[in-house]
Amino acid sequence: MTTDPILTLDLPGVSKLKSGKVREIFDLGDALLLVASDRISAFDCVMPNGIPRKGEVLTQLSHFWFERFAGRVPNHLLARAADPLPARLEPFAAQLQGRSMIVKKAQPLAIECVVRGYLAGSGWKEYRQSRTVCGVSLPAGLTESAELPEPIFTPATKAETGHDENIPFARAAEIVGPRVAEQVRALSLELYSDARNYARQRGILIADTKFEFGLFDGQLILIDEVLTPDSSRFWPASEYQPGRGQPSFDKQFVRDYLETLDWDKTPPAPALPPEIVARTQEKYLEAYQRITGHPLPGNAAPRR
Repeated sequence: MTTDPILTLDLPGVSKLKSGKVREIFDLGDALLLVASDRISAFDCVMPNGIPRKGEVLTQLSHFWFERFAGRVPNHLLARAADPLPARLEPFAAQLQGRSMIVKKAQPLAIECVVRGYLAGSGWKEYRQSRTVCGVSLPAGLTESAELPEPIFTPATKAETGHDENIPFARAAEIVGPRVAEQVRALSLELYSDARNYARQRGILIADTKFEFGLFDGQLILIDEVLTPDSSRFWPASEYQPGRGQPSFDKQFVRDYLETLDWDKTPPAPALPPEIVARTQEKYLEAYQRITGHPLPGNAAPRR
């Protein structure tokens, strides 16, 4: 099932603006080219080897959700998933196929728009200390992975390195302005609720997710990636059991493996063995197939 992962990408003659943990961003003049590599990070460290086709899963799932939400909120896409590449990018078709998006040059908001429907991660940690998540008071007696009475909007600051920092809504309003903060809160909750109901019918619980918005010509638009295993917690509904951590459709196998090593979680990160790479790839591909209803184009159905 596995192929060689695409870990680095340079396009001669096309200016690269940024190389993040996963994405490469290129300047096309009047647009941006976003390319999702197969790099994978854990504990804020990028692994030396990646997960083949992971970047395709992130890109194609984002296209799926952008299309689904197009009637609710405009987005940054300038081309659909199946559209041909511009002529200047055709020489790089083999590298870009399935993992690239041509998008508007929006101005990203300086906050992450996080929605939580279940108590997990940093939210669970804060709840145990104060019975709140990002300042939102919650009922007593909730357990790890418990479904919240209703989804909550818990914004965060953006961090170039390390973890984003959870902030109360009032702080988010100070950063982006009260009107925009109210807009993105309402939109984030609406999109999450729609996606959660849709995914639940396909055997996936979306525990939480992170949306990004930007401004383009004065209009608020949805940008970046949307509802992928990298930006969300996807849990198999059939295995859900509150009171403990849940299996997930992302880098769980990577994190679990790394926890068994004598590694201090600082660079350089250790290489991942083939079986961990293969099992992680299967989970990304399965998440894609469950959400969209078909295998990733060019890929056999994942093993069950």
